[in-house]
Amino acid sequence: MGANASGQRKLPHPHANILARYSGIHILNKETHMYPGKEKKKKLSKLATLKKKLTRVRKHCRSVDHSKVIKELTNGWTVQELSTLVEDYEATSALKELTLLASLARPSANTVQKDLSKLFDSKYCTDVDLLYDGTCFPVHRAILCGRCRYFYNLLRRYPGYGIQVPVEIQTPGVDEEMFSSLLRYLYTGEFNSDSQTQQGQGHNYTLLLQLADEFGTPKALDHDLRMLLETGEFSDAILVFTSDLDMNEITDLEPSKKVHELHCHKAILAARSPFFRNLLLRRAKSGEEITDQTLQTHTRIVLDESVLPKQYARVLLNAVYMGSVDFSAIIRSSSSVCSLSEVQAIVAGKGQLTTIDEAMEIYSIGQFLEFPRLSQGCEDVIAENLNIENLVSILQWSSEPHGSLWVHRQALHFLQEEFQQVAHSSTLFDLDKQYLIETLQSDFLQCGELEVLSSVIKWGEHQLIKRIEEREPNLLSHTTHSISRKGVKKRDLNDGEFRSILSELLPYVRMDHIIPHHNDVLNSALKRGLVSHPPSHLLADDSSSLLSNRRQAWIRSHNNSLYLKPRLFVPYYEEIKSLLEDQISQVQDNELVRLRMWNNISSIPDTLYMVDDRSAAMFTSQQAASSSSISPVDIIAGTIPGM
Repeated sequence: MGANASGQRKLPHPHANILARYSGIHILNKETHMYPGKEKKKKLSKLATLKKKLTRVRKHCRSVDHSKVIKELTNGWTVQELSTLVEDYEATSALKELTLLASLARPSANTVQKDLSKLFDSKYCTDVDLLYDGTCFPVHRAILCGRCRYFYNLLRRYPGYGIQVPVEIQTPGVDEEMFSSLLRYLYTGEFNSDSQTQQGQGHNYTLLLQLADEFGTPKALDHDLRMLLETGEFSDAILVFTSDLDMNEITDLEPSKKVHELHCHKAILAARSPFFRNLLLRRAKSGEEITDQTLQTHTRIVLDESVLPKQYARVLLNAVYMGSVDFSAIIRSSSSVCSLSEVQAIVAGKGQLTTIDEAMEIYSIGQFLEFPRLSQGCEDVIAENLNIENLVSILQWSSEPHGSLWVHRQALHFLQEEFQQVAHSSTLFDLDKQYLIETLQSDFLQCGELEVLSSVIKWGEHQLIKRIEEREPNLLSHTTHSISRKGVKKRDLNDGEFRSILSELLPYVRMDHIIPHHNDVLNSALKRGLVSHPPSHLLADDSSSLLSNRRQAWIRSHNNSLYLKPRLFVPYYEEIKSLLEDQISQVQDNELVRLRMWNNISSIPDTLYMVDDRSAAMFTSQQAASSSSISPVDIIAGTIPGM
């Protein structure tokens, strides 16, 4: 980390105008140094926590004994067939792990250290010039004074804007490169050297330790930034929250009309948010900054409360200065102008915004201010507070243009993991058809296929009843004869309209994997004509074909047209693995017993002793007769070696 020639100016140094300071003309072409350390560990920790939440063990519904039905299905299967199914499950499990990691991925938000490093490199919004060893270093007064006792005492003697301050260092051996590294350390809390040799790096570290006696040892960066925020020391900007529509008259407002004001620092705002950076640049181009500096007044940044309510101001500044999204900083007793979320809550009959509602609103603020750290912190809060009660509202919000695609992926994953619980709650009836389709398409749906079919039918019946209620004459609405009061019987439902409602959903129900095969739900669906393609085992001609079709629907093999990829339903997966292990163990035990029996068998005896004397006599006479009939040539040939 050395001095940058393009970011430093050799003397004589003319006084830079305000527009040049705000436009960042001293741009570094060098890549900004990354600071992975603690921030990376925090990100990995948060990722692991969220991943653990999304993949936690589910308490599956006990209305169906999943262990029993999968045992009945696989009764009589060979080890090879079970092994093939387990391999399929394991491959799907690995794919699920990759899919989850992909759904958790999102662009990384800049850390405070990275943004302040960029601020130091770009020399944007500087307010003082340090002169050292014939080189000018444009810097930010608030950051250096808040971080270093030496610069605090030095700059107090030079209070003017854009003033040139000579720096004298008593410690020998500090060149302009080392001085630049020292300044960057104060901005980022991290030290990096451009020295290529280990000896050069060791020298720089030793020199920094010597400088600590003269400059003092800074505290942690987040501590010093927090102190700057809380004390407002060296602040040069004020955030003004108002509901007044005429923003041009903000300076003429009476004190009683100025709703809320917070002191802050332009350099830090500009470093963290492109919105504030462009705003300050426009002010510099219009000449407003020149007026503020001439009058020695703070820059007033006026914010409309309908866009950024004042109760979230502290949350915003905490994220800007410390990089953390702290919802405890919300001023909940505030009487600010109602925002869009508050109006929606009032219309919906909610007395107070929930944490999810607040997170959604602050997310929109982060998007408006082009501040990803704030938006991503809100996404984390929403994902961590996902439950069955707020699932539908989160899915609806996240699918809107102003919503979060990242949250939408987490909500769909939650629906897939908790589908059994959703199926037994009223949340099922509030789900949009598109969300159900996306869920049923997944190979990772945590639900048996029988319950999937049952849930789809229940959802369809509810939608049909809603249609009937909407067609009901207003004369009968809310009377004892209305459908909402007396209800609708299943036999009164129009099966043709019912099939139309379910036509987009039923193709995603894997009928061949519905177990047990004989059940009332499937039989009723077949009788009502809801299932256009019945399970393959119902098309079998005999019992052998029936068993074969059932197996082929689950087991992958060549030229198997009946195979349908099974979902990675954890109870089935675990039971199949257990059955396979039991069968392998049994085969190994049988082989061991057989080996032991073989070792205990004695050697086979000579069976000639079991031949009786009569048979022996007959054998001897036959042998003599055959030997007398041998030709002389044969005898000679049999006696001469090699013949």
